[in-house]
Amino acid sequence: MFQKGLKGVVAVQTAIASVDGDLGELRYRGELVEMVIQGKSFEETAYFLWYGQSPNNQQLKELQHQLLFYRQLPAHIVQITQLLPKEISLMDAMRTLVSAYTHTKFQTLSPQEQAIALTAALPVMTAAFYRIQNGQQPVESRDDLGHTANYLWMITEQQPSAVQTEALETYLKLTMEHGMNASTFVARVTISTESDLVSAITSALGTMKGPLHGGAPSGVIDLLDTIKTEERIAPVIEDKLNHGDKIMGFGHRVYRTEDPRSIILRKKCLELQGEDSWLDLAVTAEAYIIEKLNERKPGRALYTNVEFYAAAIMRSIAMPTQLFTPTFSVARIVGWTAHTLEQQENNVIFRPQSEYIGT
Repeated sequence: MFQKGLKGVVAVQTAIASVDGDLGELRYRGELVEMVIQGKSFEETAYFLWYGQSPNNQQLKELQHQLLFYRQLPAHIVQITQLLPKEISLMDAMRTLVSAYTHTKFQTLSPQEQAIALTAALPVMTAAFYRIQNGQQPVESRDDLGHTANYLWMITEQQPSAVQTEALETYLKLTMEHGMNASTFVARVTISTESDLVSAITSALGTMKGPLHGGAPSGVIDLLDTIKTEERIAPVIEDKLNHGDKIMGFGHRVYRTEDPRSIILRKKCLELQGEDSWLDLAVTAEAYIIEKLNERKPGRALYTNVEFYAAAIMRSIAMPTQLFTPTFSVARIVGWTAHTLEQQENNVIFRPQSEYIGT
């Protein structure tokens, strides 16, 4: 039976993640995401998604060592980074650099280590080309910084604060994986042809670039920039509602309740209350907006989505808008690689049918 966009069609059985839009639940490996990430680093959460269990101390040290090692880009990738036209988009650059990443040594690695290598390399490529685009020289990675803090360091060449690192790391852990979305599906389709991991991730990046999938929360940034202070929340929101304008950051295509990721990000912002004015503003603005939306549109159940607090976090760390979708990709590569590994375990090539409707 034809179903436009494959909506509701089950094409994959997976043990990696599940999304329940009615209950408002996101689970990694069967466990509620908030329980998986609580007190865990980016590295520990990635390990859990890849291997289905939390690492012990030795396993975590080994993963950290591997990630540090693969932060060093191959010489040809460094060269290509310098040669790419500065006017292309950052997502185009990431796709090109990943597609060129494969080399003889990489091809000898196990599928698991290839996944780790690409996860380590992607933020380095991203930060390097971003700085070149802006007339700056790339910054060397620091072995004393974890995955998230090092990413911020390579972008700004400034030591990130604990608040900045904690806020961004929470976002990265929550967006590593989200079920059978477009980019994850295309990664599995590519690897199902017995192509290689580099090709699968290149396909996923090309899909993530599309604004219907990886669109940056720039609308929420504009909203927060317009509000600026808590005193301006009411007049700005009332004006938008009176003019019938959409309030960005509310409502989700899948979740019929609150987006569980936004709940966790709100909690994190509350924990950091008083540490950053943009995070404080977002929490106060959200409460007012939900109250007014319920008054104006009763029964619509317009809850906050992950983009609202993602925007607040990006604004608090002064991350430029052109880095939003690339940063989303830096997180989601963990999910992409986990799915390609799972696909390879019991592979069948994807070969759906089409229905001819011509004359």
